[in-house]
Amino acid sequence: MTKKQFLMALETALRKLPADEREEMLQDFEEHFAIGVEEGKSETEITEALGSPQQIAKETIATYHLDQAESNATTGNIFRAVWAAVGLSFFNLVIVLGPFIALVGIILSGWIAGIAFIGSPLLLLINVIIYPNSFELVELFTTFGLCGLGIFITMGMYMATKGLIKGFMTYLQFNMNLVKGGLHAQ
Repeated sequence: MTKKQFLMALETALRKLPADEREEMLQDFEEHFAIGVEEGKSETEITEALGSPQQIAKETIATYHLDQAESNATTGNIFRAVWAAVGLSFFNLVIVLGPFIALVGIILSGWIAGIAFIGSPLLLLINVIIYPNSFELVELFTTFGLCGLGIFITMGMYMATKGLIKGFMTYLQFNMNLVKGGLHAQ
């Protein structure tokens, strides 16, 4: 593969990145070729040493999305980072997607339980409106207790969600380094 073919394939594979990021990557690889030529290597030797443009693009896109998710942990950024990491290898389909689905399930169930408990007085009110003779004072105190518990659960879920997202981002970074073959002390 020639330099031109390699750079065209890399540019095509990097189309999901913003233009400035893509241009920066292409310039970096232009420098790789310039340094290799100065050392007396042929373009074919350089491209073989660099590896597949598609794999380089996958790793670059995954790293970009992970950086975006770490700097601005929005739901969209996290999903893009997970999806890009899963795209690195089949191994990641199980190792990243499985824990991610479990984590989303835990977070959603905690939030749903907290919000349901907070809404329990509303359900009692609806019950009293529909069946006016069924009201008992014990139900009122129980729903207020559940409402208070729901407030504590949602406060805990707020803190837990932040911690779990941060921990998952660390796990995702570790996994990406493992897949790239570049595990080193951080």
